[in-house]
Amino acid sequence: MQIIPAIDLIDGKCVRLTQGDYNQKTIYNENPVEVAKSFEAAGLNRLHLVDLDGAKAGKVTNWQVLENIAAATDLTIDFGGGIKTEEDVKIVLNSGARFATIGSIAVKNESLFTEWLDKYGPDQFLLGADVKNSLITIGGWLETTELSVFDFIKKYRDKGIQNIFCTDVSKDGLLQGPSLVLYKEIISKFPDLHFIASGGVSSMEDLSALADYGCAAAIVGKAIYEGKVTLDELSKF
Repeated sequence: MQIIPAIDLIDGKCVRLTQGDYNQKTIYNENPVEVAKSFEAAGLNRLHLVDLDGAKAGKVTNWQVLENIAAATDLTIDFGGGIKTEEDVKIVLNSGARFATIGSIAVKNESLFTEWLDKYGPDQFLLGADVKNSLITIGGWLETTELSVFDFIKKYRDKGIQNIFCTDVSKDGLLQGPSLVLYKEIISKFPDLHFIASGGVSSMEDLSALADYGCAAAIVGKAIYEGKVTLDELSKF
């Protein structure tokens, strides 16, 4: 199983929110490039980069940080937050991201996202499924839809999407463990999916459990910054 460390950006700084709440913000480092370099030095080769300013503004905002990290490291980066137009997609891919991370647009504007899939190819995108009680949530987790995560995944698997990560919003940022039961069900229904677990990881035991359940990768954020897992441990993993 691959480990994908996360950097969340506000004002160009490395932060973490608790359950997506901008009022529950902790700044961990003023320099995300340094953080990314520390991940690479530990032998990790992926990075999950989230533009929280962009998510709020509805357009990609911290693309220069992406550019700087891509120039300073060889990390394979996925970048999301605020991708609403094709111009945003171009900015992200041209600034050094291997994947443009898509969430709400895939729910709200299926025809537009399908156009991007046709134009750029499904392998350029990482699809994010934010979930509460097995239902997709959007709009910074404020709005729960009637769409089940299983129907959502099937729809886009049929359109060629291979890379999907799923965040249980009730777990994110709380360090209380991941949604193993949900992930097991998703993996059993879509065994050929490159499935990435996200949210709730609080220990190496959590990561071992995710690996045992068949997750292809796991995104780890707050657990790193709070010292629950060390980069040394992750590199051995």
